[in-house]
Amino acid sequence: MTTPTTTQDPSGPPTASAEVLGDGSTGRSRAAHRWRRSRPWLALLGVVIVGGVVLTLPAPPAGTALGAPDNPGASGSRVVAQVLERQGVTIEHVTTTSAVVAAATGDSTVLVIGDQWLTDDQVDVLAGLEDDLVLVDAGWALTSIAPDVVASSTTASRGARAADCSDPDAVAAGTITAAGGYEDLARTARVCFPAPDDATAGAYLTLDQGVRRITALSDIDPLTNASVANDGNAALVLRMLGRHDHLVWYVPSYDDLGHVDEGGSGTALTDLVPWVRPVAGWLVLVLAVTVVWRARRLGPVVTEPLPVVVRSAEATRGRGRLYRRARAHGHAGAALRAGTAARVAHRLGLPRSADAPSLVDALARTTGRSTRDLEALLYGPPPTDDAGLLRLADDLHHLESEVHRP
Repeated sequence: MTTPTTTQDPSGPPTASAEVLGDGSTGRSRAAHRWRRSRPWLALLGVVIVGGVVLTLPAPPAGTALGAPDNPGASGSRVVAQVLERQGVTIEHVTTTSAVVAAATGDSTVLVIGDQWLTDDQVDVLAGLEDDLVLVDAGWALTSIAPDVVASSTTASRGARAADCSDPDAVAAGTITAAGGYEDLARTARVCFPAPDDATAGAYLTLDQGVRRITALSDIDPLTNASVANDGNAALVLRMLGRHDHLVWYVPSYDDLGHVDEGGSGTALTDLVPWVRPVAGWLVLVLAVTVVWRARRLGPVVTEPLPVVVRSAEATRGRGRLYRRARAHGHAGAALRAGTAARVAHRLGLPRSADAPSLVDALARTTGRSTRDLEALLYGPPPTDDAGLLRLADDLHHLESEVHRP
């Protein structure tokens, strides 16, 4: 029922930023109210946008998995991988059994780091490869592939061990630092670097199976960045992994489903939808933030007895005095016009959603005044002094009396 008009700042000419609306508010005050009301949703939207940007960023080049070729930490094997690449060995870092099958060429070395995430089916797939196998800290997988080889029960701690065998790689290394050991019950394998308390068990074992060679190292420590430079660790590891120009570096992961199809290739769930885990984690975080944010509410508003009761007439007079002290003639005039417009619209039977032209037309038909005069009276420029405010109040009073007149 009302339209915005311009008002005058007490210290200068009328400006657009100080426009007074029919309900006594300004464009600035309404914008501030909308901003305060939308801040929580904007904050939540910002969190979602930042999370989306983070998820689209490329993964960091450095890994954190134990024995991974891209892990520069103490438990990683980045040093060994870089040296092998400088010597002409092509390295493929994979984390699923299906990727191993796809990368193996029949004339490669397949390195398996650990077996805690492997299943029987995955070990069977590895056993069926024609490539050389190097098993590091994978005693259970070694026994599944070669049943006569078992992990030793030696309790010797990690320490320096001499080769004490005829294997050329072990002899070239001389001494390594390792723990644990394997024992060959059939005496068909070459066992090197025996444990101090069990001469039949060694930390390094080689076994020929047809056209391929199986090599096992009971301890991953010689392969890590922190220990590869100790004793003859580097010599043994580099000779063990550098027998072929192509090395498949397999670090099993817990999200590998182990599914391999009849053609010898398969796809893990995360290969198809790699964004599932990060998106799920991010949604959980957003849900937690939302729960914390909404839980801060203290419950419904309750009534509280006031110490004093202020009459509406006193509040109206107090507001008028504030307007007068601030010389806010525009605000006072807008309040008078808004009140008059609401009362005459109710008297004429117009809905609260009626716009200014509808109200002016109805008043023109009722009072016989011209629409131009009514628009100037209800939506014209605001008063600039006390005299103009008094004239506006008298004119509005006369307009109401005409509308109420039978």
